[in-house]
Parts: sequence; structure tokens; C-alpha cells
Amino acid sequence: MLSRTAENLFWLARYVERAEYLARTIDATLRVTALPAAYIGKTNEWDSALLTAGVGPTFYEHHEEANERNVVEYLSFSDANPSSIKNCIEAARLNSRSVRTALTSEMWDTINSAWIELQGVWTKGGTGSREELAKFLRFVQETSLRFDGSAYRTMLRNDAYWFSRLGVHLERADNTARILDVKYHVLLPEEEHVGGPLDYYQWTSILRSVSATTAYHWVYRETLKPWLIADLLILNDTLPRSLASCYSNLVRNLDQIGVAYGRQGASQRHARGVRNRLEHSHMDDIFQHGVHEFIQEFIADNSRLGEIITKQYLI
Repeated sequence: MLSRTAENLFWLARYVERAEYLARTIDATLRVTALPAAYIGKTNEWDSALLTAGVGPTFYEHHEEANERNVVEYLSFSDANPSSIKNCIEAARLNSRSVRTALTSEMWDTINSAWIELQGVWTKGGTGSREELAKFLRFVQETSLRFDGSAYRTMLRNDAYWFSRLGVHLERADNTARILDVKYHVLLPEEEHVGGPLDYYQWTSILRSVSATTAYHWVYRETLKPWLIADLLILNDTLPRSLASCYSNLVRNLDQIGVAYGRQGASQRHARGVRNRLEHSHMDDIFQHGVHEFIQEFIADNSRLGEIITKQYLI
């Protein structure tokens, strides 16, 4: 496969995954801000949404205040935000057009239809009401689910599929790590004790962001506890969005590529190193040494893997 084709497939999957994650972040933030002030306290949940999306500094270059209207517009439709949902879907369509012959008709139809529907929303001026916004966020999440499902059900298990999956799991790991980091390092005020009402609803919003609320109760059968939620999202490889699960899939797909191309390389070694560190980690040790430090190291390693994949295969 040409490196340009592999790159387009890799980034196509990343853009679709990123758009879904932003939609989930906005939806979870809306749910928390709808709670009574006695529960959410003095925190600005919209600030946390920006931090989770990694666009805090650039947002304040264009807006003075992080409120619902400004943040939703910036994360959803702003041309000034390269990672807005609109820009992600447009970039995904551009990438899919470049590799049209490497996609199945179902995958192309999903992206092209989403792009056409997005133009209609944009032409109307975005989402003017909470109802329209909720409909738009569902549309984005369903687009990602359709794209992921069509890839899983219709693609040959060859290098096109493997590079696409690399993009999905690399982006997913980054997203899960960032929302955990915001929770532990930024979101909870210093005067708020762990286990209080504010803490409870923030953790619930995190589980909603990664569609893991039901999974949590299936696995632990307990009320929400921060260390169990962290264990689920970091170390439990049965949860598709956990860091451990993402890296199991990254190693598997990189190994498939290595076998197909006849040699292993730096990306395979790096991914295995991160996976092994996750497999041999325990939540007691992670909490003792600092969740923020652990996640920051993971985010750096994950970003490094993206750079190594690019150098090894995509340029």
C-alpha cells in the first residue's frame, strides 16, 4: 500500500473518532450543567470541556468567557478550531475521497451522507435550541457508530483495515486519558472532598462520556467509586475504550502489519512497551505515585507512538 493511502485511512479514522468524542463531551457537560447549583458548586464545567478537548488556550484567543453558547459553538462548528466537529467531518470526507477505492461503499456512504447533513445544519446557522443540539450530537455519535460498524463488517482484513484501526485506537486512547486527567488534576476543586455530591456527578459524566455507565455496574456491582472507575478506564481490557483495551488492539494491528510487510519495527516495540506497562500496573501503585503523573506519561507515550507510526509507515 502507498504511504499516502495508509496516511489517509489512518487520519480518516482518527477524525471520525474525534468528532464522536467531542459530541460525547458536549453531551456529558450539558447533563452536569443541568443539575442544581447545590450539586455542581462553583466549578465551570464548560472550562473542563475545553480542557478535555485540548483546546483551552486557542478558545480564549477568540472568546472571553467559557459559557455554553461559546463552547458549544467552538467545539461544534468553529472554523477557528481545527478539531471542531464540523472540521473533523469535513477532513474525514476529504480523506475518504482521496482513498475512495480503498473504502467499501458502506463506509463512503456513511461519511458522505454525514457531510451532506452537516452542510444543512451549518446552512441553518447551527443548533439554535437544546433540542436541535441534542439531535445534532446524536447524529454525530450515530455517524461514528455506523462508520465503525461498516468498517468492521465490510472491510477485508488487510493493511487498509489495520491502518484504519490504528487511527481509531490511538485517538480513543488519547481521548480517554485526557478526560481522566482533567478529572483528577483540574476539575475537582481543592476544597471538595472525594465522594461528595460534586465528585459523584463529575464521575458520572466521565462514564457517560465513554459510554461506560452500564459497563461499570456490570463489572463492579457497586456504587460509583473513583478508584474503581479509574481501574475500569485504565486497566480493564474488557472495556473497549479503556487504555489497556486500546493498546491490546494497537499491538494486534501493528503485529498484523509487521507480518504482512515482513518485518517488525519501532512502532511495534513501542506499543508493546506501553501495553506491558499497563498489564503490570495496579491501581494502588498508580494512586500512590499520582494518577496525573501516570496519565501524563501515558499521553506522551501515546503521542510518541503516533509519531513513530508516521515515520515508519506514513511518510
